Amino acid sequence: MFELPSTYDIDIPGMEKRFRDLSLKLHPDRFAQADAKERRLSLEQTTSLNEAYKTLKDPSRRAFYLLKLHGVDLDREDAGAQKDMPAEFLEEVIELREELEGAMASRDLTRAQAMAVDVTARQREALTEAAEALRALQDTSDDTALVKKASHALGRVRYFTRFLEQVEEFEEEVVT
Repeated sequence: MFELPSTYDIDIPGMEKRFRDLSLKLHPDRFAQADAKERRLSLEQTTSLNEAYKTLKDPSRRAFYLLKLHGVDLDREDAGAQKDMPAEFLEEVIELREELEGAMASRDLTRAQAMAVDVTARQREALTEAAEALRALQDTSDDTALVKKASHALGRVRYFTRFLEQVEEFEEEVVT
């Protein structure tokens, strides 16, 4: 759709220009007088275009998409990569979960926010690690170790994102 290579590092300004051009070309208002089939096709293409744009614009979503191109779909509940996370990370998850639950039980927003700062840094590190593995995959056709490394890093990104969402919900609950 954007005629971009399947790489983590993409030309964002070029992609945005292509998005604007395609948006103008495919916008449903341009097909208001067309037959129903063309209007529906325009709407479907615009929806796909918007979804592709959101995926490519966001570094995290772009990394998950690239991993999916390498055969690992972490959105699937039965994804083997989710079941294959390192034991150390699973222990880290349990500790973080217990600490957050403790902060929430005692209504300690300051503690939860401090945890969020730390988890945000961990999330960035995990995304950087995933991006490095995905970049390295560009130079090889099939490297299961790099796919596994990217998968584990993105599994951490996903967990940390959920953790931060939970902290935000707690903040809203305490503030209101």
